[in-house]
Amino acid sequence: MLSVGIDLGGTNIKAALIHREKGILKQISVSTDADSGLEATLDRLGQIAIEVSAEAQDDITGVGIGAPGMISLDRKSVQNPPNLPGWDVVPLADEITKRTGMKCLVENDANLMALGSARFGSGRPYDNFVMITLGTGVGGGIIIDNRIFRGATGAAGELGHVSIDYKGAQCNSTVPGAIEAYLGQRFLSKRAADEIEKNPESDLYKKFSGDFSKLEPLDLTEAANHGDQLAVDILADAGRLLGYAIVNYAHVLDVRKFVISGGVAKAGDLILKPAFAAAMERLMPPFRTDFEIIPELLGNEAALLGAGTLALENL
Repeated sequence: MLSVGIDLGGTNIKAALIHREKGILKQISVSTDADSGLEATLDRLGQIAIEVSAEAQDDITGVGIGAPGMISLDRKSVQNPPNLPGWDVVPLADEITKRTGMKCLVENDANLMALGSARFGSGRPYDNFVMITLGTGVGGGIIIDNRIFRGATGAAGELGHVSIDYKGAQCNSTVPGAIEAYLGQRFLSKRAADEIEKNPESDLYKKFSGDFSKLEPLDLTEAANHGDQLAVDILADAGRLLGYAIVNYAHVLDVRKFVISGGVAKAGDLILKPAFAAAMERLMPPFRTDFEIIPELLGNEAALLGAGTLALENL
């Protein structure tokens, strides 16, 4: 059984032909070209869906799309997705069906990362886990009883907007001290730059002092892996903050497994071990049993796999 999975981003649209057991059979990517407007982007989505399905050797169940922004409870519409100008409330599923003749469902992209992990990745052994995505922002998805937990209106899982300090740093969230303000890529880089500026003897200072805007979390990871203690300390601090947020998620949801994905998560144990230690110090004792923080190794493919799975399981 086959489906089309699409990951809609502000920069690129990725599509894949998905097999229920084998996963990705074919994958393509095109520029979103979002500045061309809503109709042009919808046309590109329709075209890429048709293109990736052209070589299918079996019937296509339908199309699943992972999109940023709020998704309606019926998985038909997307509301105010970031980085897509001209989008307000868009009946995305119906628009794609109109352009392709295939049935379609839409879900939040981070939720589909979690679903992809549940079916094909690190979350596969677990019926209940939380996926945390550490990228440009902080997001994630909640899997309960092996299904996406969507909340009352479909908007559950805004994990980046949980506060760890009500007087803390501000990001795009309305919540002071939201975890995104510490672990979102831009905010982590800014915090790191502030710390590096205090250490002019460090190699990171010598490399980036001319333009700290070029500093990215990957640079910290590479420096730490080469023994730079300042980079190790900066990433460890980020990991501890992640651990504090995980304590909140665990206590509210009674979930013990946490799967971490996204670009910042490429730091691996440099972040995950401090996160685990910080969480274990603060979790109520019953919540420490079987507690784990696990990396997701599928990368962005998890979103495509989740999108395809959405169609396979619900259409």
